[in-house]
Amino acid sequence: MSIRILLIDDDARLFELLDRYLGEQGVSLTHASDGARGLERLGQDAFDAVLLDVMMPGLDGLETLRRIRERSAVPVLMLTARGDEADRVVGLELGADDYVPKPFSPRELLARVRAVLRRSRPEAMGEHLSAAGIVVDVPAREVSVDGRRVELTGIELDLLVALMRRAGRVVPRSALLSEAGRDDVTVGERTVDVHISKLRKKLGDDPKSAGRIQTVRGVGYVLARDP
Repeated sequence: MSIRILLIDDDARLFELLDRYLGEQGVSLTHASDGARGLERLGQDAFDAVLLDVMMPGLDGLETLRRIRERSAVPVLMLTARGDEADRVVGLELGADDYVPKPFSPRELLARVRAVLRRSRPEAMGEHLSAAGIVVDVPAREVSVDGRRVELTGIELDLLVALMRRAGRVVPRSALLSEAGRDDVTVGERTVDVHISKLRKKLGDDPKSAGRIQTVRGVGYVLARDP
């Protein structure tokens, strides 16, 4: 199973250690060196889980967690060298899914990440979707169309998964980002339309005819079960 994790921690050596080990286990690790950069990355891409250090300069881990929870339900594991019970309680009350005290072994960390994902996102641990010639391996975040691999951005893939889970049914435009688990995206007047347009092109839809993703005027979009 492929897992995409964002590490928000100012310790570059920790990232190098985890990147080597987790990469060998099929985990893709992205690094943000502080809270502000971490929030920025979460707004740009989709991750299965976040590893968040409590002690960071500037925006500390608890404040970063509070801001994450304002926009996303992504699982968050707090990393801390502190032994203070009060910090753990505050973090859990703010919405942390687990606490991992430093120092820790990469093997234990991965086991905890997998345990959190089994509890919080069981559907993402082995979900495969197929409709209209499209096949999506959700945990691996891989897409093929008529047997051809297609590269999508994080938000494009999340929108496609949301439509495929409701194939044959209309998903209202106003609800599509929420259905895709992308409440963290700032919704402009044409945000959804722009992403859907790009997604259609990558799927090979003909803009002059009814393709895989069809517009229901004034309502939203529907992924046809058959193109």
